[in-house]
Amino acid sequence: MSHPYNASAETVLASTVPPRKHATSRKRGASPSEAKVQKFSGFELFRRALGGHKSWQPQWRSPEPKAEYDVIIVGAGGHGLAAAYYLAKEHGITNVAVIERGWLGGGNTGRNTTIVRSNYLFDESAALYEHAVKLWEGLSADLNYNVMYSARGVLMLAHNHHDEISFKRHVHSNRLNGVDNEWLTAEQVKEFCPPLNITSMRYPIIGGALQRRGGTARHDAVAWGFARAADARGVDIIQNCEVKAIRRGPSGAVEGVETTKGFIRAKKIGVSAAGHTSVVMAMAGLRMPLESYPLQALVSEPVKPAFPTVVMSNTIHAYISQSDKGEMVIGAGTDAYTSYSQRGALHITTHTLDAICELVPQFRRLRMLRNWGGIVDVTPDRSPIIARTPVPGLYVNCGWGTGGFKATPGSGNVFAHTIARDAPHPINAPFTLERFRDGFLIDEAAAAAVAH
Repeated sequence: MSHPYNASAETVLASTVPPRKHATSRKRGASPSEAKVQKFSGFELFRRALGGHKSWQPQWRSPEPKAEYDVIIVGAGGHGLAAAYYLAKEHGITNVAVIERGWLGGGNTGRNTTIVRSNYLFDESAALYEHAVKLWEGLSADLNYNVMYSARGVLMLAHNHHDEISFKRHVHSNRLNGVDNEWLTAEQVKEFCPPLNITSMRYPIIGGALQRRGGTARHDAVAWGFARAADARGVDIIQNCEVKAIRRGPSGAVEGVETTKGFIRAKKIGVSAAGHTSVVMAMAGLRMPLESYPLQALVSEPVKPAFPTVVMSNTIHAYISQSDKGEMVIGAGTDAYTSYSQRGALHITTHTLDAICELVPQFRRLRMLRNWGGIVDVTPDRSPIIARTPVPGLYVNCGWGTGGFKATPGSGNVFAHTIARDAPHPINAPFTLERFRDGFLIDEAAAAAVAH
């Protein structure tokens, strides 16, 4: 698919880390222990430019699967790759395979609108997303890869009294949890984001909640950065390898996965397959409390910098930001029907563009370049599941709805902890599968900022 961002290779490779000594070249398929891993820096970028950029090595290997691993992660999106990275980095588990049916980052990781924020209502959610934001802030340095995290702010608009009361409740709750959020009057909203139309519309803007540390990141770079860093620590990333079945032994515990490249044995399997989680988990005999919906997005032609922040409006049903390339990245709400379709629908995009044109009238002349859909997995309480399952050795990370990208590093970090220790991290302890049986729900439908 076409990605909404197409930054140059120089931009992606440049990093904020200090210059490092040049590492030796690494052959395709060689194990990380056989050669040092190249480091990115401004100096390296300049030095290799003198040679026409011909000396860059492949960023990760393309190995054939081994017969057995300690852990298999199903799904090479941001969450799965992050889990593999943190398993190796923080828990010393390097005999890990990440298995992907298609290509790395080709699912929701490459199809989202890249928004990062942590202004969720409930204590449990705020802790999880704030953990992610703190990791986002140092992620480029940690991975030695520029993920282009831009803390430009996320502004959630209020159009009526109900919006105002709801967002002020969020502001106070966030502050109690140490999460930055503040209420702006309509005039302050206009000052912070001048292109907005705050009066002459069906639903005038009466205020907004602003998280200044929120913003965006480059989705592809996140997948590439985690893949490269995980590979450097010994993780095998196996693309074009579809999981056909999950094999369980006489005791009920997992034994491995049947794939299009043969059977691969493992005592622990972590599933991070977004909209297809229900399909994968059914292979182990588990029925998940999930529904999968298409979520559509679209981008405009690129223009000069014109929109300084991320703006979200639930009432008129749209959100928008400007990419580093200049495109206006626009997101809609979920479709009204369950489906595994990844294509756009004209009536959805038309409704969304109507809303955008009310918010920012000067964008009426912009031409749209492309639109697409991702498949989001939605739980009854609109909060994720990051947990062990009743099947010994089987773990699942799913149910992110429209909020998956923003949680990528935090989700991978606590999922790795859960797999490595067979027990949840304190942050993801509330996000169990059993909460739907026991009634301990975390209802974040109102914090999603788009209908889903």
